[in-house]
Amino acid sequence: MTLADGCAAAMLVGLLAYAVLGGADFGGGVWDLFSSGPRKEQQREAIARAMGPVWEANHVWLIFVIVVFFSAFPEPWAVFSTAMFTPLRLALIGIALRGVAFVFRAYAPHHGGTEARFSAVFGAASLCTPFVLGTAVSAVCAGTLRSDGPVPTASWLSPMSLAMGAAAVSLCAYLAAVFLCVETDGELREDFRRRALVSGGVVVAGATLTLPLLRHEAPHLWAGLLGRGAPALVVGGLTALLALYGLLTRRFGLTRLATIAQVSAIVVGFGLAQYPYILYPAWTVQASAAPAPTLKFFLLSLPFGVALLVPSLVFLFRVFKAPARQ
Repeated sequence: MTLADGCAAAMLVGLLAYAVLGGADFGGGVWDLFSSGPRKEQQREAIARAMGPVWEANHVWLIFVIVVFFSAFPEPWAVFSTAMFTPLRLALIGIALRGVAFVFRAYAPHHGGTEARFSAVFGAASLCTPFVLGTAVSAVCAGTLRSDGPVPTASWLSPMSLAMGAAAVSLCAYLAAVFLCVETDGELREDFRRRALVSGGVVVAGATLTLPLLRHEAPHLWAGLLGRGAPALVVGGLTALLALYGLLTRRFGLTRLATIAQVSAIVVGFGLAQYPYILYPAWTVQASAAPAPTLKFFLLSLPFGVALLVPSLVFLFRVFKAPARQ
């Protein structure tokens, strides 16, 4: 493995962590928006209780991916960030709005605020943000970002991009519903179990719709998925079946592990299929990497950052997710 490969692998790990942890948080906001039935308020309380202590910390993985991208691959980052100015800014606005709305909603009942208004902003931003991030990822894969000509202004609004944006939203909703099955019990757990089954079906339907578009608009990625990415996708399919079994038999711990493995396999599969490109078709991992001293400095610094970050996050989850002591 070269220095550039090591940096690309670090990016992929960061994307994987953000897809699982950040994705579940976005999905919680989606279910907050679509809370319904006689236990509507209890559903929102359960979502807030599950997300409250740790939700903003998960964005550290997005920051990590961005730092690796512009540090290790500066030229493709410049092209990507310029071409994707609109979706990236929309995502940034969405992250900010959902954070502000989440906090303001928590204090609204105590200060005469309108809780419903903040809930609507929180839910809408949680839905829109993964959608635009999904469209940006699609533009990376489609080969519309080039250095030899003007970048199409609507490169993130192609049919494949819109389908991948919708797939990102459904995957986030599925993750959140599964996680909330573990966080709740009784009738409330059954509410989220039904949502997990429905959103899981939507994920499958979305994949069925997206794959033909992928074959048409990104044939290189399609070939990669059938090649080096195939084992990861097979694992994804098998773990999806295992997650379905867990939902049907109400083995929610198993379901959560299988769902994490499923999403991880999807991310890894797309990463392997995209390799050796950072941005197709002009920038490969090796040719577009920063100078070797920069890559060495980053990779040598990475263990120290991980040594600080991972224990801090583990401690954060243990403190706020552990059962309260009597």
